[in-house]
Amino acid sequence: MTNPITILRSLLFYVAYYIGTALLVIFATPVSKIGERYVSPMIAGWARFHHLCVIYLLGIRVEVRGELPRDGVLIAMKHESFFEALELPYLFSRPVAFAKAELLRIPIWGPLGRANGLIPVEREQGARTLRTMLQAVKSYVGKGRVIVIFPEGTRVPHGTEPPLLAGFAAVYKTLKIPVVPIAVNSGPLYHRRWKKRGTIVFSVCDPIEPGLPRAEIEARVHKAINHLNE
Repeated sequence: MTNPITILRSLLFYVAYYIGTALLVIFATPVSKIGERYVSPMIAGWARFHHLCVIYLLGIRVEVRGELPRDGVLIAMKHESFFEALELPYLFSRPVAFAKAELLRIPIWGPLGRANGLIPVEREQGARTLRTMLQAVKSYVGKGRVIVIFPEGTRVPHGTEPPLLAGFAAVYKTLKIPVVPIAVNSGPLYHRRWKKRGTIVFSVCDPIEPGLPRAEIEARVHKAINHLNE
């Protein structure tokens, strides 16, 4: 049976977070018409608001082990819940990330996401969407922005280790920049209706050099992003 305090914490979080998100969308939409450069600070503020809600309403601590890179790398991150996706603008300055195309079709929110650097992924279109993704992400290389990919392609339950999708190797080969794997263990606490207290860890692994064969880079990244399962 779920602890009543856990339920109360979660309800307070949902109310505060969704009201805050609605206010962001209301204010950010006219601002985005002025210029895309004004959107990123608002998205960063929204991520900071979510982070504070997680800490003070849900009672979840967030720990970063290792040093987060600032630019010039491809981040390959474990994906167990929405938490790490929402936390990206808090962890990094103006991150460029791949996202499900459906999210970018949401009215109002979609254009804001694109303006902030989200790259849509059309899962059903195979090679065609991969080429479009690669063209889009190449334009950000050398601009001082971190590029983030969830190489498993979708959220997975904690403790599971599915193979990486082929798109990761294609992005790695195209960009020719180091990869920094990051393991996350958010699933047991955040990926549930009634979110639990505890500590979510981002474990930053050593950079992996560009130019490795596909089998080697996939094996090394797969091992690195799953090491918190142990």
